[in-house]
Amino acid sequence: MDSFPQMLCDWSWEENKLFELALAVIDEEDPNRWQLVAAMVGGKSAEEVQRHYVILLEDLQFIESGQLDHKLGEDLFSCVHVECAQSVCWTDEDHKLLVQLDIN
Repeated sequence: MDSFPQMLCDWSWEENKLFELALAVIDEEDPNRWQLVAAMVGGKSAEEVQRHYVILLEDLQFIESGQLDHKLGEDLFSCVHVECAQSVCWTDEDHKLLVQLDIN
């Protein structure tokens, strides 16, 4: 779990949302999966998004194992600044991006 705080600091909230969206719409079996995810996220390489996915899986496994310490230190959140005034919705721009990537 040492990578968890660093993962939060290296990825913005918007990048994580785009990452989640990309994982939802891109087929796991697509040979270009990580390149497509990187293209949807923007500013990240295929290697970075694949590593982000591995960290996500490790975090989920850790949480599901029941080993998560619910007393997360304040230093963990020192780099996380999320503005909750606006919700993120599917936009025409999102749709155009998917059409450009030709994802079915």
